[in-house]
Amino acid sequence: MKRTLILLWTLLLTATVGAQTVDPMAQLQADPRKAYGNDYPYAMETVRLTKAPKGYKPFYISHYARHGSRYYWNSSLYNELDTILTKAQQQQLLTAEGEKFYHKFMDAKEELMTGISELTQLGWEQHQFIARNMYNNFPEVFKKGGNVLAISSLSGRCVISMAAFCQELVQCNPKLEIREQSSRFTLDGVVPTDGQNPVKHNYPQVRPRYEANRANFKEEDNLPITLVERVFKSTDNLPGNANHIGSNLLNLYTSLPNIYHEGMMGTLVTDEEVVNQWEASNLGAYSWVFSDQYRMIPILQDILKKADNVISGRTDRKADLRFGHDSCIGPLTVLMGINGADLDPTDPYEVKNCYQNWQTCKASNIQLVFYRGKKNQDILVKCLLNGKEAKLPVPTSQYPYYKWSDFRKFYMERCNK
Repeated sequence: MKRTLILLWTLLLTATVGAQTVDPMAQLQADPRKAYGNDYPYAMETVRLTKAPKGYKPFYISHYARHGSRYYWNSSLYNELDTILTKAQQQQLLTAEGEKFYHKFMDAKEELMTGISELTQLGWEQHQFIARNMYNNFPEVFKKGGNVLAISSLSGRCVISMAAFCQELVQCNPKLEIREQSSRFTLDGVVPTDGQNPVKHNYPQVRPRYEANRANFKEEDNLPITLVERVFKSTDNLPGNANHIGSNLLNLYTSLPNIYHEGMMGTLVTDEEVVNQWEASNLGAYSWVFSDQYRMIPILQDILKKADNVISGRTDRKADLRFGHDSCIGPLTVLMGINGADLDPTDPYEVKNCYQNWQTCKASNIQLVFYRGKKNQDILVKCLLNGKEAKLPVPTSQYPYYKWSDFRKFYMERCNK
């Protein structure tokens, strides 16, 4: 009995240690651009993964991804900056640094206005990288070819992201037969909240508990206001309030690496300053991803249903691929409790330890990899978040692997609840 308890404790400890993540503030020190949150360009790096248990091989992958890097998602940012910079320049209200920024912005304005919401070359390359990495990590799934289904939101940047991913998979193995679909028929499995989705749901939105204690969080210096003071001598007679203008400037700054215009804002703001205000922005991000988690239940149900079909032999599909938006993958991460995103702390200072908004970066993705043993053993599932092994709230003694029966039961109950 004593030996059994010791063994169970060792297994639990191993699983817990293996699932721990690096301190978020240390991650920001190593890569300050993570403070850009959901504007952070996908880190195209190869990660060593844990070997499968003896006798197990992957046979199926279920995936959800955000589109890759793009221009700003609507025209308001570029239009409002164009208006205010033009008026400030005419009225000689720009600082010396503001004047330099004005000319660089005007040189790029036509491109920015034309590119609104569209995928950039970097966004294409991100999905190529993820597809090839998936193929190389799990060659057993794809080596004999077979059928793959890819579905996308109706947005062009998601459709093109899907095309980049699927083309790369076919280049890895021309024997793959990939059906790509962007249709109202499949919206429930990729963007259930789309107004064109013929299936209507009425799932509740919920507030995270930290919001009741939001006043306990001490704000850092107001970076948007500081930024305004560096660009403009005065904002009198200019449209918009200073906070809104500063937020626009900050949003432009964090978007620049995605559109190959780094340096446009010169020395007006630094990554270190963005890092200093990251924790406050992360709180805001947690509020919106947490509130919409139940609206993503149809996606999780689609994942469970399609996996059931593969495991039971009703379909021979090798992979199910989904391409959507941060407004879906962020809340889905909370719904699934990936790396503790569903912990819902009451202390605002604890939020950063369960969710970091850079996890919902451009081209962010969830991969569920299914393994089958040589004998009549339990099917196992492993979860990758942005290419790295992730912890789930499902009981296991062999992290990062989970029994499919436990996985399915846990998430079926979560959906039904």
